[in-house]
Amino acid sequence: MKFKLEDLTVYFPYERMYPEQYTYMLELKHSLDAKGHCLLEMPTGTGKTVTLLSLITSYQLQHPEVGKLVYCTRTVPEMEKVLEELKNLVKFREEDAGVKAPILALGLSSRKNMCVHRQVREEGSRESVDAKCRKLTASWVREKATVGDAGDGGSASGEGGGAAHELCEFYEEYESKGSEAILPPGVYTLDDLKVFGEQRRWCPYFLARHMISYANVIVYNYQYMLDPKVSALVSKELERECVVVFDEAHNIDNVCIEALSVNLRQQTLENATRSITRLKNKIEDAKATDAQRLSDEYNRLVRGLAQQGAIPQGGEEWLSNPALPQDILREAVPGNIRRAEHFMAFLRRFVDHLKERLGCQAFQSENPTSFLDRLRNTTQIDAKSLKFCYDRLQSLMKTLEIVDTDDYYGLSLVADFGTLVGTYDRGFAIIIEPYDERLPSVPDPVIQLSCLDSSLAVRPVFEKFQSVVITSGTLSPIDLYPKILNFHPVVIRSLNMTLARDCICPVTLTK
Repeated sequence: MKFKLEDLTVYFPYERMYPEQYTYMLELKHSLDAKGHCLLEMPTGTGKTVTLLSLITSYQLQHPEVGKLVYCTRTVPEMEKVLEELKNLVKFREEDAGVKAPILALGLSSRKNMCVHRQVREEGSRESVDAKCRKLTASWVREKATVGDAGDGGSASGEGGGAAHELCEFYEEYESKGSEAILPPGVYTLDDLKVFGEQRRWCPYFLARHMISYANVIVYNYQYMLDPKVSALVSKELERECVVVFDEAHNIDNVCIEALSVNLRQQTLENATRSITRLKNKIEDAKATDAQRLSDEYNRLVRGLAQQGAIPQGGEEWLSNPALPQDILREAVPGNIRRAEHFMAFLRRFVDHLKERLGCQAFQSENPTSFLDRLRNTTQIDAKSLKFCYDRLQSLMKTLEIVDTDDYYGLSLVADFGTLVGTYDRGFAIIIEPYDERLPSVPDPVIQLSCLDSSLAVRPVFEKFQSVVITSGTLSPIDLYPKILNFHPVVIRSLNMTLARDCICPVTLTK
């Protein structure tokens, strides 16, 4: 179906549409015209996904100044559903409506869901897959492999098992193509990207990351937009003119809270302690074999950790700072944690303090200010040093050329905790629970840094992009969401399902 919606030509891939779909498109168009945010509710089963895609892609055709459509979903199956619906829409535009405007749309997920390397994808958890990938793609691993090849005439194998410095064949082939490694126009699901990668011998994960800059439509998980650790890597370069859609957003406040919350258990802190010991040993080895590396890092920290280019990027990249971008300090790291050995002593004192706090026998709750006062009085650790905790750990891991990051997961969580509690004095609470309420007789202590304000995580999205669409089948009470997320939509509308047609109305009878 091709029709006019006010002054906009809309391409809709079905012969009929529901009245609520037409109204939904009209309200969505008004928000795009006003370059503002909107909040739309339409019942499940009324074709919300295809309605969104039809209106926004048609709007992109007529208004080239509008940027990408960034479609955020909660799960991978939802992502695949969106891309399949978009395939049908593009096919209708090209074959039935005669529109020949090329479109590039792709999905992006974690390495675990996109990797085609046989050994890496067999790893169990997401963290293990990420670590294994870094072992094959980190810049220093590739440099050592190149030096080794030049010395013994060998070759680093992609999927072989015996090379001293094994590399990923798919990543190496992708890197060798440089600017020629591009996706032709089309709509690519995760499976499509994996098939394309296997055919070309290119890494589909890094190819998709690269093609985000050229795509018209991007579909990925909420976390890629809301979690500061991920969004700084993936969504940083998106232009202001993008249209961002959060579909099935009835629980978006929970996602925002989880993005800025950290839980630490006894096992996590024990893992962190072992990691500190391993790092200390690696520092001693580095002093004995290559002290210049540590000296160079110290000089970088003096100049300022946040300077562009201070920390090298590549296949070994870590997640970014857990704090929101505008809250990250752009200055030199405090002197008491610049030297690697001093930073290890700092972390050990911090972990020991957390273990002591975890030993309480009663429920405790306090604000970050109270927690920091007690921490300073006990360990002489101040808030400013904590703010740099994650970035300082990231810098040290890269300096020591560590790629098995899954072994340091506990220490990374402790650094997350420290950076967040040192950065924010409002909107957070520290909660210590000695028992799980489901098993009150079994000790299972946990210390939680809980975000209490969901607007903190989503605020950078509203500030950066001119049009953000929050939609779901259930947003009631819809007037509550602008208050929870602290934004001012230009359109708020709740649409009902049209029941003029024959419908099945289920009824649940209780006893």
